[in-house]
Amino acid sequence: MSASALGPAPPNRPVYLDNQATTRCDPRVLAAMLPWFSEDYGNPHSIEHAMGRRAEAAVDAARAEVAALLGVGTNEVVFTSGATEANNIAIKGAARHAARYLAPGEATPRRRIVTVATEHKCVLQSVADLAEEGFEPVVLPVGADGLLDPDALRAALAEPTLLVSVMAANNETGVLQDIPALAAIAKQGGALFHTDLAQAAGKIPLALDAWRVDLASVSGHKMYGPKGVGALYVRRRPRVRIAPLFSGGGQERGLRSGTLPAPLIVGFGEAARLAATEMAEETLRVAALRARLLDRLRAALPDLVVNGSMTARLAGNLNLTFPAAAARAIMEGAPELCVSTGSACSSAEVEPSYVLRAMGVGDAAAARSLRLSVGRFTSAAEIDYAAAALAAAHDRAAAGLHTAAAPA
Repeated sequence: MSASALGPAPPNRPVYLDNQATTRCDPRVLAAMLPWFSEDYGNPHSIEHAMGRRAEAAVDAARAEVAALLGVGTNEVVFTSGATEANNIAIKGAARHAARYLAPGEATPRRRIVTVATEHKCVLQSVADLAEEGFEPVVLPVGADGLLDPDALRAALAEPTLLVSVMAANNETGVLQDIPALAAIAKQGGALFHTDLAQAAGKIPLALDAWRVDLASVSGHKMYGPKGVGALYVRRRPRVRIAPLFSGGGQERGLRSGTLPAPLIVGFGEAARLAATEMAEETLRVAALRARLLDRLRAALPDLVVNGSMTARLAGNLNLTFPAAAARAIMEGAPELCVSTGSACSSAEVEPSYVLRAMGVGDAAAARSLRLSVGRFTSAAEIDYAAAALAAAHDRAAAGLHTAAAPA
């Protein structure tokens, strides 16, 4: 494909299709945050004076917006630095509390903790770490579509289980698990149910209380809010008890001590409000752009493979295996695009995606796979440019031409 076939040149900034890694902070979110850095900068815990009380009220208002987005009570939202911290508190905190206190009617503490092979690394590592404390990690497989078989969960729950942790939307494939059904199975087995909502919150409707979820983790920067803030949902009725990870002043119900970052929390609350208001319309627009991107790529590369279910999937995600060129070569050939591979880097070594491996994708195919994620600020012109640029970079790399052609 010639450079002239790429269509309109991209804007001066790169074309961003990595919205599952992080999202642009919505300008409306930024505007809501700014006064809390320089004007109303009081500590929200300094309620003895007016500026502290204003900050406290702003935090409370943001907490209500996050709770409404999740479908839970305001007093069930605990602010954290992000989903990684929330996942650690939920999993390790529930396990450590259970190790100290027997549940009613239990002769011995439950030790089994069940999760899924395609979870985020912070969940998998948290579960693995607990093996050193006497817990039994169980990691369930998924099918080629990326979905957990409910019968596999039922079988795992044949042994007394403390906690089940299943992410709602996968961070690489965008595959959506049936959280209400899986939570119901966990309840039938007497286990707590935790879900990582980092990729799902703000993208799909949530009703955690009705779904009988016990614990859930959210991150602000995945939903057009600021980095450095997130939340943990902790059910109050029936009450879920967890041990805090560290000691401090006892803020956030004693579960997460430390001074709350009021500006970030205000931004998080505004991001939650915008998501709740605009979700339905935005989902349709993003899904249409994703379909446009896939159609154009398939027209140029008919042997392109989509990894994971296309029916149970986030509206903006595509995880694609390209026919004949390595993902990194494609990225090098289209440096004006911001996309990502399914590979995780550990020091100097690059390994194929463990998520794709768990779905039965071979290492060679995984090395040819890219994650593309459309978002709120993606335009149709950018989609058209990206499709042409990816196809051209693929063809050059497949032909052994390693230099990128300059867009017209």
